[in-house]
Amino acid sequence: MTDKKVLWEPSADQFAEAKVTRFRELVNSTYGTQLGDYDALHRWSVTEPEAFWSTIWDFCDVTASSKGERILEHGNKMPGAQWFPDARLNFAENLLAKDGDGAAIVFRSEDKVGRTQSWHDLHQQVAGMAGYLKSVGVAEGDRVAGFMPNMPETIVAMLATASIGAVWSSCSPDFGVQGVVDRFGQITPKVLFTADGYFYNGKFHDSLSKVDEFKQHLPGLLKVVVVPFKDPLNTESEFDLEDSVSYSQALTRGADTPLTFAQLPFAHPLYVMYSSGTTGAPKCIVHSAGGTLLQHLKEQQLHCDLSAGEKIFYFTTCGWMMWNWLVSGLASGATIMLYDGSPFYPDGNVVFDFAEEEQINILGTSAKYIDAISKADIHPKATHKLESLRSILSTGSPLAPESFQYVYDKVKSDVCLSSISGGTDILGCFIGGNPALPVVKGELQCILLGMAVEVFDDEGNSIIGQKGELVCTKPFPSMPIGFWNDDNGARYHKAYFDRFDNVWCHGDFLEISDSGSAIIHGRSDTVLNPGGVRIGTAEIYRQVEQLREVQESLVIGQNWDSDVRVVLFVRLSDGVTLDDDLCNLVRSKIRANCTPRHVPAKIVAVSDIPRTKSGKIVELAVRSIVHGESVNNKEALANPEALELFANLPELQY
Repeated sequence: MTDKKVLWEPSADQFAEAKVTRFRELVNSTYGTQLGDYDALHRWSVTEPEAFWSTIWDFCDVTASSKGERILEHGNKMPGAQWFPDARLNFAENLLAKDGDGAAIVFRSEDKVGRTQSWHDLHQQVAGMAGYLKSVGVAEGDRVAGFMPNMPETIVAMLATASIGAVWSSCSPDFGVQGVVDRFGQITPKVLFTADGYFYNGKFHDSLSKVDEFKQHLPGLLKVVVVPFKDPLNTESEFDLEDSVSYSQALTRGADTPLTFAQLPFAHPLYVMYSSGTTGAPKCIVHSAGGTLLQHLKEQQLHCDLSAGEKIFYFTTCGWMMWNWLVSGLASGATIMLYDGSPFYPDGNVVFDFAEEEQINILGTSAKYIDAISKADIHPKATHKLESLRSILSTGSPLAPESFQYVYDKVKSDVCLSSISGGTDILGCFIGGNPALPVVKGELQCILLGMAVEVFDDEGNSIIGQKGELVCTKPFPSMPIGFWNDDNGARYHKAYFDRFDNVWCHGDFLEISDSGSAIIHGRSDTVLNPGGVRIGTAEIYRQVEQLREVQESLVIGQNWDSDVRVVLFVRLSDGVTLDDDLCNLVRSKIRANCTPRHVPAKIVAVSDIPRTKSGKIVELAVRSIVHGESVNNKEALANPEALELFANLPELQY
């Protein structure tokens, strides 16, 4: 982490007014501490977890019928720690604390579909839908599923579900039938919400034919609520789907039921999330209402500086955890900005058009999207007025240093660009942004408050300035309750706690600097090991994808000659051919900026690279195909046909 280049830093006023600064001052005045900077605040947050999380509760104004006296029980156990064991609250009540005529949700889609939903309308629709769910027998602990686009009615359905203490789970409508069954089939929902279809890349895609097929594999499903995508409140909508009711009909049936909020334990289940499912059946990860709420409030208010009345946007689908994260912005009184459709239809400016027209304050997207618009020569700084935009968030994969530079050169220079990293496993982040710290090219700004993140070597020693396993050595509220249908917790324990006793091992290959900033070098389960040297795949991607000739790449380690050799697959730009000159250029760039060990033994051109629905490339699945092994659950992929491009390649037989 040498040659640090500061790309942005807060002004004196921005630093003083940041919520994280005011929170530090509150801690000092409340506890008599003298925490002089963020590092000191972070150390206090992990050494005094009860005081920290209790103060977060109060600072973020959590609504609850009872907070309780006890903050943390069994705080030395992972898993096994219990947060706020006496508290009683409701997740939906916290997200609906605001009311009135102001905008709660602003929605846009392709084909100029869009609308704004007020806080008052949101309250009314949640009340009606909660009444409907109760009328068909949904009760505390029952599951409700969403096969929905990213639209306001999805949020209504989730909030109605949470208000009565039922459990919400969703995936996006681009999933295939088997992918849905692999997920929802494990949790047996009582009610399913679906739209009749959705727009993507200029076309309307029907959803109901898939629903009609997969609902037969969901025993216990009582009703399907169908939302007309273009006009959800259309009272004349009818659908040829057994046991279905239209969205407007469901609202009418529940209209006379007052909105109430079941007061439930902090650890009451709220969401079932899913692992990618590309190396086996998707894991059903159960998250708590209290842990999700507290983690998201902390991240959004302290690490994103989100305030009531501001507009927050994340480009996501309902199959990615960032949807759940975005929706929690309602708990801070913010307006949630939704977009459904392709970010490149009709062109790559659609996200920035939305940001300019609606004066968005916080814009979130993926590292792959930033790389794609960079290569498409999109320059929003020259074409859009983005005065209101003060923060850009990036996740999904490591953000390359060149992408940092592109944002400041071509998008906006006076913006806090925060590369953030966490996962579905924790429904939040371990490492991410801070509006009171500088942005350094290629680095994540800080370890987040309350997260005892360290880097371990293979023997479990904590290391600084070296690459190793991302671990968390102390409990945090958004740890999963467990996995669905894992009564003795064996699968949950194996997923995170087998490697190091009583320590969460996340599976990322990480480096932390003396100053507390960090670099993610890829997933540790995809780390390359040629000659016994551990290499993070992100290190290679950072070099290769700077080349205009390369649109994207994927790297694996192939077992070869009693060792491992590095194999690089590249999807080339239009009109480019992989010849000796380009191969030499790729290798020389990697050798010059990494090490000779990073240089691929083989470079192979492919026409497509397989990825999950949330846009993450699937290195493990490709590695399996290359080694002649089967890949289960191809339905988890956005483009499963791409896997066949890697089977029996002649270039890898010598």
